[in-house]
Amino acid sequence: MSRLLVLVAALALAAPALAAERPTLADLEDEVICPTCNTTLELSSSPVAERMRAFIRARIEAGDSKQEIKDKLVADFGEGVLAAPPREGFNLLAWLLPAVGGIAALGTMAVLARRWRSAPPETPSTTPAANGRPSLDPELERRVDEELVRYDA
Repeated sequence: MSRLLVLVAALALAAPALAAERPTLADLEDEVICPTCNTTLELSSSPVAERMRAFIRARIEAGDSKQEIKDKLVADFGEGVLAAPPREGFNLLAWLLPAVGGIAALGTMAVLARRWRSAPPETPSTTPAANGRPSLDPELERRVDEELVRYDA
């Protein structure tokens, strides 16, 4: 009797696991690109996209896994058929560069913010006098007065 319970429990646990491994067309449509219109398969209605959908359905019925189907599509159409590049070799740059760029941008912003915060405030070349007008260097004030006299004349 206990063997029967163990067998039933094993089958109950194995069935969802097997069902999860079997892909659906919807699982693959957003991960594959139509080579004709360069959009994901779910958005494409071209004849090539329809043939690719039929191929994917046939491979699902044959019991292929998601990765096996993608590998067969890559063999037929090349790596350009994948919506996301594989995480290996030179294609790894497509995954790493955005992260490295984001980290570099955050670092640059942190350094600049620190500099701006620690920089002494700039003093203006003129300071307000008691009458509300800026006081100028005496030599500059003399030159301004001379120019004003010439302007008024």
